[in-house]
Amino acid sequence: MGHSVALNFADGKTFFISVHDNELLLNAAIRQGINLPLDCREGVCGTCQGLCETGIYEQEYVDEDALSERDLADRKMLACQTRVKSTAAFYFDHDSSICNAGETLKIVTTVTGLELISETTAILHLDASSHKEQLQFLPGQYARLQIPDTQDSRSYSFANRPNATNQLQFLIRLLPDGVMSNYLRDRCQVGQSLLIEAPLGSFYLREVERPLIFVAGGTGLSAFLGMLDHLAEQPNTPPIQLYYGVNNEVDLCEQERLHAYAQNIKDFSYHPVVSNATESWQGKSGYIHEHFNTDALSSQAFDMYLCGPPPMVEAIKTWLDTQALSHYRLYSEKFLQSNSTSQKTPETI
Repeated sequence: MGHSVALNFADGKTFFISVHDNELLLNAAIRQGINLPLDCREGVCGTCQGLCETGIYEQEYVDEDALSERDLADRKMLACQTRVKSTAAFYFDHDSSICNAGETLKIVTTVTGLELISETTAILHLDASSHKEQLQFLPGQYARLQIPDTQDSRSYSFANRPNATNQLQFLIRLLPDGVMSNYLRDRCQVGQSLLIEAPLGSFYLREVERPLIFVAGGTGLSAFLGMLDHLAEQPNTPPIQLYYGVNNEVDLCEQERLHAYAQNIKDFSYHPVVSNATESWQGKSGYIHEHFNTDALSSQAFDMYLCGPPPMVEAIKTWLDTQALSHYRLYSEKFLQSNSTSQKTPETI
């Protein structure tokens, strides 16, 4: 019996390998063409050091000069001494090119649907079943989509979890004069081919050990839909809060799906926030951080994930600093505009 393991690198590339039962992680990676840096192979030099971000694993001998007790408590590991006991994800703080890992997958997909939610938001559905195996990615990661009839590409988070039929969904922000936006509004047709590259990105769900606070700005919701799809299938999850901020009510999307998570996730609460609310809006308005429960955040440890435009991410980071909260981990991804390739900037604190 084997385990599916994701190897994530500092350049944002992710490669999935199969690790046999009781096989060392280093050996499994090399067997599948990913030459992780190594030297001693005896748990002493620390050359193959990484970090286990999700999953169960055991280590054999680890010298104290290679990893301290604090390192071990923080789930740092040595690939040459690690035996994987479940589906897992490991992060290595160097580029994948050092390992001669090659390129991420490039797959020809077919457009199966397009929903124009508002003037600023669209949902694109793609069929990637031309890839005969199940496309693997971590909840929260993204794909790079090449825009038909151009040399340009844009990056968008998967709005779903991996599935056997490789049906994919992406939430896309529509700009007044963007290359992808113009394609979707003017030329996109069901049945067209669209090339994607995946999986990419360092913003993804880590080991779930304490309450989660998800904060989405606009189409940043996409990454959290993938995470929530995954969490809905887990037997036991801690409390989860989702704050979803948009400019106008019409920009809110996937509302039925978001409310349905409350039926599948034991302790899930959803908070839509509209910054330019009309008089008819009955929910929360203004800025997301104005609606955080400061007392609750001060009394417990939590993990917060932020995904959306830079002003939202920076505003929430500033708010957290002013509250002097100490027992939390913060993972964030900003969406930046580019003339050629949309960029995602992951940050971990």
